[in-house]
Amino acid sequence: MERLSARLLSWASLIDEKTLDQAHTTARMPFIHPHLALMPDAHLGKGATVGSVIPTLGAIIPAAVGVDIGCGMIAVRTQYMVDELASRDLAPLRQAIERAVPLSAGHQNRKIVATAEPRIAELENLAEKAGFDPAAYAGNWRLQLGSLGSGNHFIEVSVDELDRVWLFLHSGSRGIGNRIAMHHIGVAQRLAKQWWIELPDPDLAYLVEGTPEFARYIRELRWAQHFALLNREEMMDRVARQVSDFLGIPVDEQERINCHHNFTESEEHFGKRVWVSRKGAIQADPGRPGLIPGSMGTASYVVEGLGNRLSLNSSPHGAGREYSRTKARSIFTHEQLRAAMTGIEFRDTDAFIDEIPQAYKPIDRVMADAADLVRVRHTLRQLVNVKGA
Repeated sequence: MERLSARLLSWASLIDEKTLDQAHTTARMPFIHPHLALMPDAHLGKGATVGSVIPTLGAIIPAAVGVDIGCGMIAVRTQYMVDELASRDLAPLRQAIERAVPLSAGHQNRKIVATAEPRIAELENLAEKAGFDPAAYAGNWRLQLGSLGSGNHFIEVSVDELDRVWLFLHSGSRGIGNRIAMHHIGVAQRLAKQWWIELPDPDLAYLVEGTPEFARYIRELRWAQHFALLNREEMMDRVARQVSDFLGIPVDEQERINCHHNFTESEEHFGKRVWVSRKGAIQADPGRPGLIPGSMGTASYVVEGLGNRLSLNSSPHGAGREYSRTKARSIFTHEQLRAAMTGIEFRDTDAFIDEIPQAYKPIDRVMADAADLVRVRHTLRQLVNVKGA
């Protein structure tokens, strides 16, 4: 860990100047308490750095939570062993998962399936209690539940160091969460202009605790966070069903972990009750289980928190981009992607060039930087990878 200023601590040994400048700018906001913590996977983001932990007194920066509210990971350890999969052609399994879960931006379910019905009812009840109608943001939000999205979102079948099979996926609150986030970022920016508040970046506009705008944001934020959690649960149930059908043996779930890495919670740190916005970071309280994925084609990790006080009990959420998507497409090739994915069943298309492992920081380096934040429980390697273009 390196103390870069009184209000900025960093665990990132690989970080560029633009990201550092952005983090310093955020750390100078007057309500940061006690400091901003940069995670090992930190990289440039909208307003605030992805891979940062931002504790605030009496205010929240909506862009510092991120536009994919509640984005995170879920993993299930099954009773299967690698031998039950390794000798088989895994393309039919990948294709079955791709049919069961809508992939890519803008794609959604055609109908509400039985497993989604109780989850949608739960979300309808929560929205009513929160005093808002999600349909005002996205009329089709119910059909979005159980869909993956694109970018770095994925579904994987993996094995750990004991050859046990895990099901693993990464997604968030989809279009509905994005629209909620963008609305409140806009509200914060409008209020800043109304009250002549000078900001170093318009995306650092904030909402002040005790105002109606803040209260509404928290209600809708928490709803979106829960949508994201249930979205992952719904997809995991579908993936488990496809694996069960493929092997002819029902999944016997041994362990399940579901954690956010784009979210806000009210917590106590350094003697103050603060809002902790983790934008690309997971909670790492002592003993808390967590998930840190690598990039496409590399290892992922099941971890438990060490409760590092200076990190505000946090850890990285993944490898973190080293090259932008545009830059990655300009310097890497389809053949390099194929080479990186050797031995892994995946949809072989140049649509995923910007997700090539070389576009991300080396996950081993990230985990070494996080040695005082988490303990590794299991290391996972991929057998099947599913992504949306």
